[in-house]
Amino acid sequence: MTERVERGESAVGRRSGDASGRPPELDRDTLATRIMQFDRRSQDLGERRAAAVAVVVVVDREGPGIVVTRRAAKLRAHPGQWALPGGRIDEGEDPEDAARRELHEELGLSLDREVVLGRLDDYSTRSGFRITPVVMWAGAVADAMTPNPDEVASVHIAHASDYDVDPMFAMIPESPDPIIRVPMLGAWIHAPTAAVVYQFRELALHGRTTRVAHFEQPVFAWR
Repeated sequence: MTERVERGESAVGRRSGDASGRPPELDRDTLATRIMQFDRRSQDLGERRAAAVAVVVVVDREGPGIVVTRRAAKLRAHPGQWALPGGRIDEGEDPEDAARRELHEELGLSLDREVVLGRLDDYSTRSGFRITPVVMWAGAVADAMTPNPDEVASVHIAHASDYDVDPMFAMIPESPDPIIRVPMLGAWIHAPTAAVVYQFRELALHGRTTRVAHFEQPVFAWR
């Protein structure tokens, strides 16, 4: 992938890992411990609508990875954009219920509540949502995913070697805060997905608490 550094952007694409360049191993026990110890920050709902996304770890032949989707082109909101499975929280649901329901609706996965490990920081979007990321370890269910074509154009499993990269930050005239985007899966993934994936990477792979709620979305996502 050709990289271009624009005004106000940092260097991008550097991978973490040990001296060999391999990313850290992701395992359930370590992830569960780090999520349990994470000092999570919530946000008041205010006039925003509550939503949840699933940061769900599945295991395939290459090992554990997180599920990322490309939204169907015919969707009214954010068509064709990269996303984590998720959506609005319905009345009577908590974020865990909503994230598991959305996984079933989008990918055909029926997961018990026991797969939930915890939550990351809330992230508020320019389109009026407060997103709560719910971290899950689903295990060897990769082959059971059946994307709903009405909502999902494609489904991908991002392994540590895909998302253990430094994000790119850039300033835009419309905001005093930097936008964030992550180069992975052969594409640029923007906030909010990029912000959530970056925080997950920092915590899950490196045991670091890195705040992301202040990172901006590109202007095309404000609608």
